[in-house]
Amino acid sequence: MRCWLMKSEPADVSIDDLAAMPNQTVDWYGVRNYQARNFMRDQMRVGDGVLFYHSNCEMPGIAGIAEVSSQVYPDRFQFVKGHKYYDPKATPENPRWMNVDVKLVRKTRLLSLKELRETPELANLRILQRGNRLSITPVDPKDWEFILGKLK
Repeated sequence: MRCWLMKSEPADVSIDDLAAMPNQTVDWYGVRNYQARNFMRDQMRVGDGVLFYHSNCEMPGIAGIAEVSSQVYPDRFQFVKGHKYYDPKATPENPRWMNVDVKLVRKTRLLSLKELRETPELANLRILQRGNRLSITPVDPKDWEFILGKLK
C-alpha cells in the first residue's frame, strides 16, 4: 500500500461533501498537472491510503482519511466543451487527464497546516517543502503512521 496526500478545495469538494456523496466516494477530477496525473496513472492502486487535505481555504489542513477505491480512468471533464477542465487536445482515444475514485474512511479533526509545520517529525513531508504546490503528493509510510497517530 502506498500513501498519498490529496488536496481538495472545500468550496469544490469538502470532507463533509464526500461524506454526503453516494457510497461516500468521489472521482478525483480536475488534476491538470502532469506530475500529479502521473502519480495517479502510474502509481496509485486500489486500497492506497489518502490524507484528504483542505486547501485554498481559511484553515488548510488534513480533514480526513480516505482510500483509493478504483483503478485509474480518463477524467470525463476533459471532453466537455465549455467546462473549466476541458482540454481540446484530449480525445476519448487519447485522453490526457486521468483520475481515480476516492472513498471516505473517516472524517478526522482538522490537522492544520500550522500544526503540520510545527511538528519536527514531519519536516520532510512533501507538502511542507518550499515551492511545492502539487495537488497530489506521496507520503512516506512513517509520516503516514505518525499522522494517523496524531488523528486518533
